[in-house]
Amino acid sequence: MKKIYIDGNSLTIEDVVNVARNMYPVALKEEAVEKVNQSRKVVDDFIEEEKVVYGITTGFGKFSDVVISKEETRDLQRNLIISHACGVGNPLSEEIVRGIMLLRANALSKGFSGIRLSTLNTLIEMLNKGVHPVIPEKGSLGASGDLAPLSHMVLVMLGEGEAYFQGQRLSGKAAMEAAGIEPIHLTSKEGLALINGTQVMTAIGALTVYDAEMTMKLSDIASAMTLEALNGITDAFDRRVHQVRPHKGQLSTAENIRSLTAGSKATTRQGEVRVQDPYTLRCIPQIHGASRDAIEYVKDKVLIEINAATDNPLIFADDKEVISGGNFHGQPMALAFDFLGIALSELANVSERRIERLVNPQLSGLPAFLIEKGGLHSGFMIAQYAAAALVSENKVLAHPASVDSIPSSANQEDHVSMGTIAARKAKEILFNTMNVLGIELMAAAQAIDFKEADHLGKGTKAAYDKIRERVSTLYEDRVMYMDIQKCAELVSNHSIVEAVEKAIGQLS
Repeated sequence: MKKIYIDGNSLTIEDVVNVARNMYPVALKEEAVEKVNQSRKVVDDFIEEEKVVYGITTGFGKFSDVVISKEETRDLQRNLIISHACGVGNPLSEEIVRGIMLLRANALSKGFSGIRLSTLNTLIEMLNKGVHPVIPEKGSLGASGDLAPLSHMVLVMLGEGEAYFQGQRLSGKAAMEAAGIEPIHLTSKEGLALINGTQVMTAIGALTVYDAEMTMKLSDIASAMTLEALNGITDAFDRRVHQVRPHKGQLSTAENIRSLTAGSKATTRQGEVRVQDPYTLRCIPQIHGASRDAIEYVKDKVLIEINAATDNPLIFADDKEVISGGNFHGQPMALAFDFLGIALSELANVSERRIERLVNPQLSGLPAFLIEKGGLHSGFMIAQYAAAALVSENKVLAHPASVDSIPSSANQEDHVSMGTIAARKAKEILFNTMNVLGIELMAAAQAIDFKEADHLGKGTKAAYDKIRERVSTLYEDRVMYMDIQKCAELVSNHSIVEAVEKAIGQLS
């Protein structure tokens, strides 16, 4: 298994996925070790000199004007963690917790945080040995970073709190003992260095944007299948149309539809059956393309953030200077993740409208609800209801979290980002969107069965065949939720995309 080496500058989103989901081990690069040690020496020197420096020899937030003696600095750091661990709600998933731990370690490895190398190594050892702190999903304002959830991570490093280890939920102390890891005693600056950052929102967002890229491809595949099921007009995807409005996402989507339907006998040209298609078919490049561009924007922001120093104060070892700033503020991620949620919700919106065109006989020319003997059988009637319900929920969830702010810490922290809420909402919207697309894929395959599956394009035929491996044609009513789950799994595990790309090459 490949090892991921971190230095605070070169982590990729694919690395995050491999550590979070595929259990890749993590190690520090040698240059990172040197930078961490240099940064720590500056902190130690300030402690010896008893300089007044925020977060090192003072309290936090509103208590920044309270000077802490050298003897009390250890108590200060521990008190910070136990008082800030105020999360509520269900625990974050294992993969998100692993992402959080990786991103925090990567940020610390940049050498601007003043943490001891031994403390950083403890966090990495926990990650490699599978000690996963129980981190409640709610309680972060997204500035000063993800204080509450990150404090739950650090509790386990102290031998407190709770953690999952080898499938069991244990006390932090028991989990550390079982893994053979010695709990730490925090010293000056370390508590703040471990919890002052955006790693919770960014870990959730990084995994979501990775899945969003694959979901974007699925949207093109599903729409291409629906296009063929409804004898859609291919002229709208002509390269010349999109070159005169050259948004990158629009161009890519049109190219994907052309590739997916190449060789199809099910599509038509303008004027053969009708002059033009409704917007949900004709405007696929414009609608999907806008979401594709939004996802690309968010991906770029995430790539910056996973390699950023986001705690406070920052230690500049070369200048022997400590600067209190605001890199912990989650606003860059909050806006990005709100945008991601909106982009994903639009993919579900248009997918549900295509489902309606498939099941409505007045729009499709196909049997009502895609079933013979309608009335005796309901077919896809309620599958469309389910899609509509998910889309409606997405509309609520897509309301931006970043437009809200509640002052905290006696108005010292008087504007906060709500970025973690934005990330969590985007993740939920992604889940709903995957299920809506699963329903469209299933409905499109059913519609195609009323025609000729052999008339499909090479790309859409590969998708159709993959669906039919798991879900058979519906001839009479059966328990539908199982079929929906199977199709949703094909979406989430990327197997449809893989089958299509094996058949026709890489999609944009």
